[in-house]
Amino acid sequence: MPEEDDDETEIGGASLASILSSELLRGKKAVSICHNGAVYRLQATRLGKLILTK
Repeated sequence: MPEEDDDETEIGGASLASILSSELLRGKKAVSICHNGAVYRLQATRLGKLILTK
């Protein structure tokens, strides 16, 4: 049985890799993500939503 974080999703005809938010957050409320020289913050809310800010 494949692991959930190895799933692929198809959106608009494109196949996208799927990663569990718990794998990204690793028990933390927020993490920093560096992308193209900019730092973004991915934060989980108390209601279970995700917020990505620059």
